Amino acid sequence: MKISIVYEDENLLVLNKPAGLITHPKNISDAQDSVTGWLTEKFPELKNIGEPFIASGNEVPRAGVVHRLDKDTSGLLIVTKNDGAFFYLKNLFQERKIKKHYLALVNGRPKEPRGIISAPLGRIGLKRTTKIIGDKLIDKKDAETEYQTIKNYPSTSSGQVYTLLEIVPKTGRTHQIRVHLNSIGHPVAGDPIYGFKKSSPPPGLNRLFLHAFKLEFVAPDGKNLVIECDLPKELQNVLNMLE
Repeated sequence: MKISIVYEDENLLVLNKPAGLITHPKNISDAQDSVTGWLTEKFPELKNIGEPFIASGNEVPRAGVVHRLDKDTSGLLIVTKNDGAFFYLKNLFQERKIKKHYLALVNGRPKEPRGIISAPLGRIGLKRTTKIIGDKLIDKKDAETEYQTIKNYPSTSSGQVYTLLEIVPKTGRTHQIRVHLNSIGHPVAGDPIYGFKKSSPPPGLNRLFLHAFKLEFVAPDGKNLVIECDLPKELQNVLNMLE
């Protein structure tokens, strides 16, 4: 699981995270490989940059990481090299001034080729949901996700239909894209948590088909940055097979 550096300046790094790698440990005794572990080994001076993550009630060093990606999601992550850059970018995220773009292959064909999903997210246990009813629900938060169709793929030999979408989340809730797409009946292909059990993944897909491919923001030094990375080979191969 190789992490690559896509962009670097005096204030920040932008990494391309592979799928299967957590952003940070779930607690201080978690020994899984993580982005923060890789950073503290490669750039030990970053270990205490930014506020620590709070994980299972423990403080876990942030190593300059400003935001998170799910373990099964690949793509771009911003890492800061100093506290000034960290709090500047944290503020941009809070003010929704960092635009994140994802590519997602979904089951089925959305009724509208583009749209906005606006549904608050809650949590029942560890699972996120848009069904905000019931006594067990906690952690209700507003959430909004914009999508547009990039390509419609022909049905496979098993009769399954898939659509490639570009996704722009307007908010940054945990599992937001996955829950929102599932809520409109089009879960992300290969999603083991929010996908439909009857919807099999396309041939050759062994992971979640969700990739953070582009970031747009103003850097601490005032530069307007647009940073992109390609689809991982394993996802591009799936699209090639669907052609």
